[in-house]
Amino acid sequence: MAEKRSIFEEVGAEGSAKRAEPKGGMIDAKPRGARRAIRMWLFVLFTLVVAMIAVGGATRLTDSGLSITRWDPISGAIPPMSDADWQAEFTHYKESPQFKYMNPNMTVSEFKGIFWWEWGHRQLGRLIGMVWFIGFIGFWLTKKIPTGWTGRLFSLGILGGLQGAIGWWMVSSGLVGRMTSVASYRLATHLGLAFIILGLISWFALQLSRPESALLQARRLAEPRLTRIGSVLIGLVFVQILLGALTAGIDAGLAFPTWPSMNGQFLPSESFDYTPLWRNFFENPALVQFMHRMVGYLVFASGLYAAWRARSSAHPRTKEAFALMAAMIFFQMVLGITTALELVNYWWLGLIHQFGAVITWVLVIRARHMARFPLVRSIREGRV
Repeated sequence: MAEKRSIFEEVGAEGSAKRAEPKGGMIDAKPRGARRAIRMWLFVLFTLVVAMIAVGGATRLTDSGLSITRWDPISGAIPPMSDADWQAEFTHYKESPQFKYMNPNMTVSEFKGIFWWEWGHRQLGRLIGMVWFIGFIGFWLTKKIPTGWTGRLFSLGILGGLQGAIGWWMVSSGLVGRMTSVASYRLATHLGLAFIILGLISWFALQLSRPESALLQARRLAEPRLTRIGSVLIGLVFVQILLGALTAGIDAGLAFPTWPSMNGQFLPSESFDYTPLWRNFFENPALVQFMHRMVGYLVFASGLYAAWRARSSAHPRTKEAFALMAAMIFFQMVLGITTALELVNYWWLGLIHQFGAVITWVLVIRARHMARFPLVRSIREGRV
């Protein structure tokens, strides 16, 4: 005798009950395995890139970047091991304009002091490349890379290799003519790419912090206006980072140790003294420092506006992300002013200011991600 059906049972319910449960996509097949492991790998890369930026800043501030005058990606990993090796390395340095015009009385012992900074900087670059390669190949061979992520993770390695080439392109600019430091625009390119890599690592880690299905659901709740504001802020902060690199590259901060004026003027009278005109925007300390300050004020005002707009968000975590971002932008501006006033006496303030730029960059990216993929508050748990 046939089993009685409930009057509320949908037609086809019995058949559907016998069907196998639909399987999720490959990206969610192992939501905790590959995604968590890849995030840990990305965190290691993130830490190493931050260290690379810090050591790079110290290398510049100690005038160590031109101590190694050759690019030997493989053999250069081994430092001088004997007195003869040190003397040979020092001989190469003696041929550089920096030695001839800035350090003609330098001894081998003093040379070692600047050599180790640059060697350490390059060694970190090699380590980053090795960590990326081992991680990527390992995940790829074991087929643990989620669908759609192979190209994104591979791009980090391509950008890392490009960064190494740009690094040598930067160093080579300081080994010709009467140059005693690297070209400022090449320094800005080198630092800018480092922040692009750091930003991509941060974004990828945020994307992998939730299952693909959760991201698709969150995307439906995205706040377009806040997302656009976040995008604008990312652009402004990146421009400010490039201007900071130009400022550091020509020591523009040392020329105007006053605030809010620049040696008693709003726009220094010598801001357009260079010819042709375009050189002033890259090489004139007065104009470069002025642009760095003005864009800093713009970033500060935009950050406050973004945090104010985020107050109307329906998602508490999004509000918190924008508020934290605005607080860091304010702190970074205060730190920048302090650096401008005291850099002559305390060179390490430049490193702290640069590290502040790293934190600001990451928090702006995180805030934009929160606007694009909000975290929904759980009613059952009472929290996100």
